[in-house]
Amino acid sequence: MMLQKIQNCIKERCLMRSLGEKGQGIVEYALILAFVVVIAMALTNAGGLQDKIKAVFTSVGNEVDKAGSNTSNSPTNP
Repeated sequence: MMLQKIQNCIKERCLMRSLGEKGQGIVEYALILAFVVVIAMALTNAGGLQDKIKAVFTSVGNEVDKAGSNTSNSPTNP
């Protein structure tokens, strides 16, 4: 009788521990998914980061073009 109570107690604790770990894993995956969705929305939202990133790359591209055109017109020393 006492042995059976101990076995039942051990089974319940093991079951609760495994269910708790599975629940924790599901919550972690849900949080990661939510984070990815928020980042994706920020990147694709009109007026959001997408336009700012395009502006930075356009500005850098224009500066590179200016620098390239200035160096190609300069005389070279033999």
